[in-house]
Amino acid sequence: YDGPRLGRAYARRSLFSQSLRGAYGLGRSAKSKVLPMILLAVMCAPAVILVAVTITTQQEKLPVQYTRYAVLLQGVIGLFLAAQAPQSVSRDLRYKSVPLYFSRPIERVDYVVAKFAAMASALFMLTGVPLVILYIGALLAKLDFVDQTKGFAQGIVSVALLSLLFAGIGLVVAALTPRRGFGVAAVIAVLTISYGAVSTIQGIADTQGSTDVIPWLGLFSPITVIDGVQTAFLSASSSFPGGYGPSAGQGVVYVIVLLGLIAGAYGLLMRRYRKVGL
Repeated sequence: YDGPRLGRAYARRSLFSQSLRGAYGLGRSAKSKVLPMILLAVMCAPAVILVAVTITTQQEKLPVQYTRYAVLLQGVIGLFLAAQAPQSVSRDLRYKSVPLYFSRPIERVDYVVAKFAAMASALFMLTGVPLVILYIGALLAKLDFVDQTKGFAQGIVSVALLSLLFAGIGLVVAALTPRRGFGVAAVIAVLTISYGAVSTIQGIADTQGSTDVIPWLGLFSPITVIDGVQTAFLSASSSFPGGYGPSAGQGVVYVIVLLGLIAGAYGLLMRRYRKVGL
């Protein structure tokens, strides 16, 4: 062979692009495109409706904050992650194709980084496109440019953090089993059970007057961690019972936990793929 040897960087970029395309069914069968495209449409539909209402009724602000949008539609995000995280990694494990990747000039860190980045990018597209629609609609409605740009930037930062956290959690859970169905169920269980438990206990604490503990309980669920970070630092209104979001000091703990979860997910993936296929 006397052609160009493209090396690790090319292999890593190719794996990233193919994984990102695969998350939306691009390059796959028509059946594979149905669910992700429907979920993308479902994510965008409320944004279009909110823009239409804002323009028609000539409101002075959007009905929903940029930072609140993803929290309100967390169920759709969870379904997308549950469907696509196992598709990204479980199939490679089931059909034992991981050793084929490593037979190329690619190492485990390249595989993990490409898969992590692709899933985070897919989630960022899912959550970011509706915010772009809201922002364009707000400008068409002639709302204050500075306020809308600031809110949009805060929303983008929020969904970027959410994408990294959810991608890490989804891939770690999905990589534990080669069975796609088990991976889907496990991802849904992790997201829904943690959120349901935290919300229930927070509600009980609110009714009993133990409001001081409400912000700390938010550290035990992925979506409430994001909610706490954006409440403390991105001027978002808290969705915690009674609106008892974390203070700036508690927000620092939220940021540490958030970064720790992302780094921990990456570390667990690296550990998982040290043994796969060998």
